Amino acid sequence: MQTIDNKNLALVSQLFIKNHITVAVAESCTSGMIQLTLSQAPDAMSFFQGGITVYNAGQKAMHLDVNPIMAEACDSVSKEIAEQMSLSAAGKFNAEAGIAITGYAQPVPEKGITNCYAYIAVSKKGKIIVSKRIKGEAEKTLSENQQLYTHKILAEVLKAF
Repeated sequence: MQTIDNKNLALVSQLFIKNHITVAVAESCTSGMIQLTLSQAPDAMSFFQGGITVYNAGQKAMHLDVNPIMAEACDSVSKEIAEQMSLSAAGKFNAEAGIAITGYAQPVPEKGITNCYAYIAVSKKGKIIVSKRIKGEAEKTLSENQQLYTHKILAEVLKAF
């Protein structure tokens, strides 16, 4: 069950509306949770343009102009991939800002992933303003890490704008 950080969500909404900034989202490991969260913000229609969930390299390449060779080489999980996803989401949805995430919200032992992590990127007017790696927690469930990542992204958006 998703828990929404209502205080930060309301602040994000106020920030975007006050500054006349629209936003679009591209996400992978959060499977649409960031989009769901933003859609529940006060006056979401005033700033939230929409988003896309792309779960593999082929879809990231097709819909978000991610270099497929680079994506295959890193399992679509890197700083550069997140940045491209952010910029493309903003462009495809005609938004001033883009938010993106790609990573692992649960361990993937067959790929040697024991610690959950993701790369996030936020763009504004065609420039990357946030690009960083965030940590999940291996003992948490997939859903709990998706929620954790969503909370962390809202906090980063508040700091960046």
